[in-house]
Amino acid sequence: MADDVPSRVRAACAWVAGRARSVRIAEGEIEAYAAALLPLTELPPPDPATHLAEGDRESRTAFVVCLDAINFGSGWWPTIRKRPGRSGYFTIAAGLTERFREDGPWSPAELTRLEPADLAGLLGQDPQHPLMAQYATSLRDVGEHVLADHGGRFEGLVDDDAGSAVALADLLAEWEAFADTSTYERRPVPFFKRAQIAAADLNRSGVASLVGEEHLTAFADNLVPHVLRLDGVLRLDPELERAIDADQLLEHGSPGEVELRACAVHAIELLSAATGGRLSPAQIDAALWNRGAAPRYKSVPRPRSRNTAY
Repeated sequence: MADDVPSRVRAACAWVAGRARSVRIAEGEIEAYAAALLPLTELPPPDPATHLAEGDRESRTAFVVCLDAINFGSGWWPTIRKRPGRSGYFTIAAGLTERFREDGPWSPAELTRLEPADLAGLLGQDPQHPLMAQYATSLRDVGEHVLADHGGRFEGLVDDDAGSAVALADLLAEWEAFADTSTYERRPVPFFKRAQIAAADLNRSGVASLVGEEHLTAFADNLVPHVLRLDGVLRLDPELERAIDADQLLEHGSPGEVELRACAVHAIELLSAATGGRLSPAQIDAALWNRGAAPRYKSVPRPRSRNTAY
């Protein structure tokens, strides 16, 4: 078996899905659901208010890497100061976009000196909010790696990985900023949601042309399992369903939380296969994530867990 990040994620999630007790995939729904996904059109372009679309390649690469390094905190979204009409993710993305647009990117050396108060100011948050310290830790790690391993150039991340999305995911998975491995029945279960999505985002932003994006898995978070649950592809046992519907926080690494992420990843593998490979797991993931912004999905509590993975 291949030892790259997507292969490890794919194998581990299939293993969890085969043993899961609180979440199951309604495999009888896969063919019809996949057929309904096939007419998907191109995803909408990024909103310039929340994603940097201009500037030189170094600046735009730095933006994508920094945003994905702090692309977590969904369990905390109900507690942050959201911008009018913006979700938690887009509130954070908008603050980072404004920083890059008005003051330019941080240099890697500047990243290594970031403190929670620095991020709170530009993101409009309380400096004491736990996410600010977690974000600062993650961005300091990014700065240290770019300085030590890539000559202080964010573009080096793209140029040093042989143009491969899988190779870039492998590289980022070694950084503490992108760490994302759980344990299930004493076995490590790698997810590496943000290490993989960074490769896809660099392609989508136009700063890279990484080959092999179709080999990436879905990006295991809490929103895509929520969409798959409401659409009838994932079935939950009554206890887990009640906890989610009551807005109870799930413990990160608990069996039910791991099963939700793993079964969503494996279900999307099955969906991709059912399309004959015409839609990759990354494409399906992006479509379902965008679907999750619709009122039907926002009106129902989604699973939440406070962690640095998603």
